[in-house]
Amino acid sequence: MNAVSTIQILPYSQIVGQEQVKLALEIAYVAPQRLGGILLSGQRGTGKSTAVRSFAQMVYGQLPVTLPINATEDRVVGGWNIDALMQSRSEWQPGLLKEAEDHLLYVDEVNLLDDHIVNIILDVTSTGVLVVQRDGGNKQPEKLGFTLVGTMNPEEGGLRPQLLDRFGLMVSVAAETDIDQRMAILENVMAFDRAMAQLKQEEESDWLTEAKQQDVKKKAALDTAKDHFGLVEVPSEILKLCIKLAQKFQAEGNRGDYVLAMAAQAYAALEGDEQVTRKHIRQVAALALQHRRPEMAQSNQEIWDEQDLETLDQVLDGE
Repeated sequence: MNAVSTIQILPYSQIVGQEQVKLALEIAYVAPQRLGGILLSGQRGTGKSTAVRSFAQMVYGQLPVTLPINATEDRVVGGWNIDALMQSRSEWQPGLLKEAEDHLLYVDEVNLLDDHIVNIILDVTSTGVLVVQRDGGNKQPEKLGFTLVGTMNPEEGGLRPQLLDRFGLMVSVAAETDIDQRMAILENVMAFDRAMAQLKQEEESDWLTEAKQQDVKKKAALDTAKDHFGLVEVPSEILKLCIKLAQKFQAEGNRGDYVLAMAAQAYAALEGDEQVTRKHIRQVAALALQHRRPEMAQSNQEIWDEQDLETLDQVLDGE
């Protein structure tokens, strides 16, 4: 799992638009893994999978570990090697969660995965501990950390509120409607296709070389922010604002307070700031709160509109 992938993916630095998706991915990388996973919800063809794979390639040097929809519990958490058992030998076979350790675990169409499997993954994501119980003996609890990213198309069904709340951040991914942005996306994809054709002919691609150099610079900036995260101060007044916002938007439980504060701290680290301020909260509030509201539980459709932005400003500016 430590080998650098040679598979060519559209460089992360060349992804046009989808700023909220990129922000969520970067926050999850900078913040401790107890932030929880990221849920990207949107229609097909909006670049969700491309963004995830490009990000993983940039920061980990390899594609993410991908969980198939039909994955069994044994394949996810690990189990006894059947061939070895038939030869009267006990041999443990690690699962996909172990393979994803210190890397990115990607679950496409997470809403179609069995709820039991999703719950296991989210439990490990939030606790950082893998507990496996099997017939014939239990494995010792094992510390395990990875970044979880799930994608889904809400038109194909949703997730139960209990599972939605376990995801740290959620992004509503929409197709670009601005003609200039769509043009930039198309031009970049076409440029990437040309670069692949040049490589196939054993020719150099200046476009790809420059894009990869930009990725190297971006990763260095992310690593700097990650090292800086723990030094960013979060004043008491900011913590109170996080609680007030969670209550204002009727986020159930206390998880929303914590995730909002941690996401704002990570964003401040990305910005190179020493202290979390209202501007940091403003940028991450929707990511941390939109999927924890009653409206989401009822319709499974992301709801964060102009009225929500006004409410956010009123709370932040009214203190």
